[in-house]
Amino acid sequence: MERVALVTGGSRGIGAAISVALKNEGYKVAATYAGNDEAASNFTTETGIKTYKWDVSSYEESVAGLERVQAELGGIDTIVANAGITRDAPFHKMTPEQWNQVVDTNLTGVFNTVHPLWPSMRERKFGRVIVISSINGQKGQFAQVNYAATKAGDLGIVKSLAHEGARNGITANAICPGYISTEMVMSMPEKAIEATISQIPTGRLGEPEEIARCVVFLASKDSGFINGSTISANGAQFFV
Repeated sequence: MERVALVTGGSRGIGAAISVALKNEGYKVAATYAGNDEAASNFTTETGIKTYKWDVSSYEESVAGLERVQAELGGIDTIVANAGITRDAPFHKMTPEQWNQVVDTNLTGVFNTVHPLWPSMRERKFGRVIVISSINGQKGQFAQVNYAATKAGDLGIVKSLAHEGARNGITANAICPGYISTEMVMSMPEKAIEATISQIPTGRLGEPEEIARCVVFLASKDSGFINGSTISANGAQFFV
């Protein structure tokens, strides 16, 4: 039976690499995006991967979007919750709006994506849930109390889902990327990029494809005994 994978935030950056890697492994892939219609259209043209637009912070939009994906591609058995945003500010300057926006997308968005699909995974006796967390959810980061809190929360989600899903053939795992060579990171000033690399023992930024290869493994049937775990892919920058 052909596998169907959903990748939220799947048309740009790490998400795009994940979508392409899963497609290359034979999955039918649906990539969601929130706002950049042109980038999503270009991604579909270049890769042949269908894109779907909805706001993961809305449960209603997520349910409607997931129903549309499954009507077109079939039942989703693999979820990659990758969508995320930042609204950085030192804590004493952080606004409730900045806090809520990040929590709604990065944390509640995972619930909104997984929860509607959980019953069908239980019935199917198979499922893969992979959440893209962050090194900053493990170690914290200046001016990212909101972001770090959500990414730490993601780790709690997968551990708890692992307990609940294991007897039904469902695994839930997380990946914590370090600093990856994405458009967002590469748009930083050159000195900031150099300073970041100087903190990475490997001496370079990671590549999106390296994170994608982790996802491919965790999505595979070969990974069935790995459940509730976190892969840290950060070039030896931080250990848990």
